[in-house]
Formats: sequence, C-alpha cells, structure tokens
Amino acid sequence: MVMPVGDQGLAISTKGLTKHFDDLVAVDGLDLEVPQGICFGLLGPNGAGKTTTIRMLQCLMPPSSGSIQVLGIDGLAKGRAVRQRIGVLSQYDMLDPDFTTRHNLIAHARFFNVPRDVASQRADELIEFVGLTQKRDVLVEHLSGGMRRRLAVARSLISDPELLILDEPTTGLDPQARQMIWAKIRGLLKNGRTVLLTTHYMDEAELLCDEIVIVDKGTVLARGTPAGLISEHVGKEVIEFIPLIDDYDQLDEILAGVTGHITDLGHKAETYGERVIAFSDDVEGMTEEVSSAFELRDAIVRRASLEDVFLRLTGRGLRD
Repeated sequence: MVMPVGDQGLAISTKGLTKHFDDLVAVDGLDLEVPQGICFGLLGPNGAGKTTTIRMLQCLMPPSSGSIQVLGIDGLAKGRAVRQRIGVLSQYDMLDPDFTTRHNLIAHARFFNVPRDVASQRADELIEFVGLTQKRDVLVEHLSGGMRRRLAVARSLISDPELLILDEPTTGLDPQARQMIWAKIRGLLKNGRTVLLTTHYMDEAELLCDEIVIVDKGTVLARGTPAGLISEHVGKEVIEFIPLIDDYDQLDEILAGVTGHITDLGHKAETYGERVIAFSDDVEGMTEEVSSAFELRDAIVRRASLEDVFLRLTGRGLRD
C-alpha cells in the first residue's frame, strides 16, 4: 500500500543540490520537485550528472551542499529509512547468476526485512507480472538478456516500494521486451507508484513521462511536459534540407546561407553534416521560401519530437 508522503505530495524534493569531485562540478544547484504518482524523466547526455543525482537520491552518496527529501524523509539524516521505501533498477542488473529466477527475488527481499512468507508470495506474483512463469526455477545464467532485464524489474519491486528509480531500464532490449516493460511501468503508475526514469531513448521518455527535466553539466536546461517542451523549443514540425552542393569546399558557405535565410524568415535552424535542420509551425511556407532561394537535393518533413528538443539544448557532438 502506498503511504502518504506529506502535505506537499512530493515524492522527491531537492533544493540547491550540489556535488563536487575535486574541481569537477557534477551537480550544480539542482532543484527538483517530483509529485507523487507520476513518471518523472531525468534526461541528459553522458556526463550530465544523472547518475550522481540518482546516487544522492538513494542516499548512497552525500551531497556537497543542499537538501534532499524523499517520500517526506530527510535523506541526509535518515538514509536507511529512504532506502527501505524505494526500489531501484540500475543500468546493470546485479542479479546472482548462481540463483534461480525465484530465489533471486526471495534473497533480495531479505535486504528489506520482508517476511519470508510475504516474500515468497510476492516473488510468485512478480514472476507472473514480468512474464517469467516458465523460467521461475531456471538459473539466471541461462536466461536471455531480455529475461534478465525483466527479472531485474521484478527484483526492484520485491519490497513493494512507493518510489521506483529506473536507470535506463530498456537499454539493449529488443522492441518486444521494451514494449512489455513500458506496459508494466504504466501499470505501476495506475497503482499509485511514482517512477523516476532516466533513459537515452527519447521516444520512451516522450511516451511514458508526465514531466521531464533536461540536465547538462550538472545544471537544469529545461523542464516541463514532453508536449510543452516540444512546443517551446522546436515547434510543431521539423524539416531537414539537404542543399544541392557541387563543390564541397563551399559547404559551410552554402549551409550558412540556408540557415541565415531560415532565421530571417523567423524560424529556428541548425546544421549537422551536410543537412540543415529547421523547426517551425509553418514548414510548408518555409519550405517554399527556402526552395525558391536555394537548390535542394532533398527535403524531409516530420513531426517534431522530444529528441529534437534534447539535441537542440545539449548539442549534437558526441560525449564520453
């Protein structure tokens, strides 16, 4: 049963949360408010501070400064109490390969002081929940990667947590397994759980998250609903132009001309390789204008997405 988390109804609240590693600022004054009962997305490129933030929310790492409240509990003073009420699915499943599917769940329940008879019942329910009934007595080392990930989801729920932290839950899974985990997350939300989700799949975040914060270099770049972020930062539609280029020595000049023209028309544009990516609520009119001014080899129109927002805010360069 989900317990109340206080008058404000916040599952997570951080104020001025900061973490320094010598001269590196991993998290820089992070303010988060995550209402109870929603899926909240914490998004950012590699090195943005997401993992550090999650470790602090788990009370496994003390902040350099700031405050943490998780389920109404002071995370700095009562870390053990926080950990007893949350479930965590890390990037790595951490399953014991020498145990069976069922034994993995029962063994993990002991860390939360779940009575053995309760743990046994929950294990059976969760095995069915994640579709592993036929594998209940199979050693983990004999499970496929998708099955192991589903078992890790079940293990994160064995303590009946009020808050579930999912760190890249579907990385490496095939489309069928991803769809299955999405369905399970929706089921948890319907039952009143709160989910904190990190993912590099922007379609996943757009589909599942009620609210999102995008972070980079330890600070917040944007926050809002998926639809609100798309509308605010990129507009309704995206068109990708590929200008006709005979002499690639002129690539930068031609691209600058196209993007400058789009900007003069009152739209947003950026370049990537030989492409021009433009954002607009009126792509038809913009395309006609650009086509009349420049020769184009190709043009593709599509709906704007959360991935467009993410790339526009954090850049298109690779991260280590």
